[in-house]
Amino acid sequence: MSTARKILSNTVSQIIGKFLVAILGLSVIKITTQYLGAKGYGDYNQVYEFLAFFGIAADLGLFTIAVREMSHREEDIPKIIGNILSLRTILVFITMALAVIAAFLNPKYGNTKVPLGVAIASISTFLTILNGTTTSVLQAKLKMHISSITTVIGKVVSIGAMLYIVFFGFPDDSETGFYMLLFAGVLGNFIMVIATDHYVRKITPLDFRFDFDFWKSVLVKSVPYGLALILNTIYFRIDSLFIYNIRGQEEAGIYGMAMKMLEQFSILPLYFMNSVLPVLTKAIREKNQKYRDIISYSFDFLAAMSVPMVVGGVILAFPIVFIFSTPEFLSRINEGFYGSDIAFQILIFALLCQFLNVLFSFILIAVNKQAKLLYVSGIAVAVKIVSNIIFVPEYGFRGAAVTSVITEFIILAGVFLFAKKYLSFSVNFKNFIKIIFSALVMGAAIYLLQPITYRFLQNWSVLLLIVIGMVIYGIMLFLTKTINRNLLGLLKKDIKEEIPIDKIQ
Repeated sequence: MSTARKILSNTVSQIIGKFLVAILGLSVIKITTQYLGAKGYGDYNQVYEFLAFFGIAADLGLFTIAVREMSHREEDIPKIIGNILSLRTILVFITMALAVIAAFLNPKYGNTKVPLGVAIASISTFLTILNGTTTSVLQAKLKMHISSITTVIGKVVSIGAMLYIVFFGFPDDSETGFYMLLFAGVLGNFIMVIATDHYVRKITPLDFRFDFDFWKSVLVKSVPYGLALILNTIYFRIDSLFIYNIRGQEEAGIYGMAMKMLEQFSILPLYFMNSVLPVLTKAIREKNQKYRDIISYSFDFLAAMSVPMVVGGVILAFPIVFIFSTPEFLSRINEGFYGSDIAFQILIFALLCQFLNVLFSFILIAVNKQAKLLYVSGIAVAVKIVSNIIFVPEYGFRGAAVTSVITEFIILAGVFLFAKKYLSFSVNFKNFIKIIFSALVMGAAIYLLQPITYRFLQNWSVLLLIVIGMVIYGIMLFLTKTINRNLLGLLKKDIKEEIPIDKIQ
């Protein structure tokens, strides 16, 4: 099997898995928003937003660095995963303990369900990070289909428990049900960890190791990237904290609902680039010029996924939010009320930048220049905090959403310039224009069809429009020759210049 086909297979399996997880995740949003209402969902969302700051500190970029190290030294995989497992376990235990303490000491959370919620959900975060550690072995081996399966299993268990809580356990007691929903997440993550551990042990032993010299060397490599991730989390999450503390629970719930929907898809570029990273790193290290094609095709792939999401999301925001929440979350412009659909329309442009900046960030990681991400993230954080202080009190979540788009663009420009500085490559902007054109044609079609389909299916017509849009978009990609014979040939057969797949496994 060719390298490209191996990457494609690994990525497609992840995308299919993530698609299922996204659908299940959207189901969770539907269940929680309908059961808790805007204010209750504001608290529920705040629990996870608060934990995200501490969870990323526990991650510290170790997943990506572990994948890179295992790709370089396959014979040392047991040593690498054993030490990363020990290091990450200690870090996550400390950070989760700090998170719980900080939540109970925060006066803003004094009369809310957030502190106890953080204590419960911290167990979920602990399990998620440990699962991510063992998953790095699957990523290095390009066997992420296993992770997709275990993640789906865990999510199904969580949703099953949530449905029981909402309809049978505590249908009229949302106060107790709030905490039970968090315990449902713990249960699902526990099942996921057990399943992932079972499969990974078939590839390598999973034993805690304490090679402190190795810890020191891997921390030197991961800390710069980890700090960049922390800064990224601050600029990505800080607006939710500002909204919650300045504008209140209800508006935080409105904004959080749109954010959660987009988060279901923002992980896709990470899945793809984690599949590409082992091959890209090896090609660059061996001075194999094939890395240029890998980068070019990666850009096309990420753009082809994200651009139609933006076009379709802007047009179909209202019915999409209708399906996955309740009318309480929808805009009533005649009353001066802006809902989650407005937040969704703005934030989806930030999603486009996220998809593309992941590629250039991973190029910096591949050439061991991840420290440069700190500069970019630092500027973005400063811009985000200052702009939130200025605009959130006056404009609420709309101001926060616009600042998110601006900071994502700053990051995209920064990582692109740094990547170009340290590695010679090019992207096909002609293809990018074709992708935009194809998406606009798709958008025009669904815009014209929307009032027609609404007569028969009302807002549920969005499900039909999404399918129609995907078909039109796919046809346009072929008609514009965005998907060409060279790309198809690369995926169908081995190419002599490619890196033999048996050397990256």
